[in-house]
Amino acid sequence: MSLRAAIKSPCVNVCVIDEPSGLCTGCGRTLDEIAGWSHLSDKSRAAVMEELGARLRNLQGDMR
Repeated sequence: MSLRAAIKSPCVNVCVIDEPSGLCTGCGRTLDEIAGWSHLSDKSRAAVMEELGARLRNLQGDMR
């Protein structure tokens, strides 16, 4: 199975962008990453996926 097939969109249907960070509060991606997700390379998708957990933790900490 290729990474493209294995790496699905991390979208959770909570599309709200946090203005200070520019990140979606649902999935942790930037608007550019969201818009270009289907065109990103496997390597780029994997890199974004690796960062999402930390992004969302930081975002939740900033929103307190």
